[in-house]
Amino acid sequence: MISFEDFQKLDLKVGTIKEVEDITDANKLILLQVSLADETRQVVAGIKNDVDYLDDLVGQQVVMVTNLKPKEMFGHESQGMILAARGDSGAVLVAPRQSVADGTVVS
Repeated sequence: MISFEDFQKLDLKVGTIKEVEDITDANKLILLQVSLADETRQVVAGIKNDVDYLDDLVGQQVVMVTNLKPKEMFGHESQGMILAARGDSGAVLVAPRQSVADGTVVS
């Protein structure tokens, strides 16, 4: 269990996926460019096997953790984490029910 104060340390924002690239030497990883309005973040996400066509992700809004320390994976720096739920058919990206402005804070 974490405290409410610990939860408040998470910086969750809505962003729009602008570009998707396959990381060919990784079994599960893809590279996303996510717009947060005032900046674009590069995110390495382990959802390659859950997506039929990578281009279908372009334009989708997602919720991401924006204040994680950057991490290098397969030669790419990941600058956040996309939130997803694992269902029977694979990963389902967490997104707002209605479109909101990129960079909107999730609370």
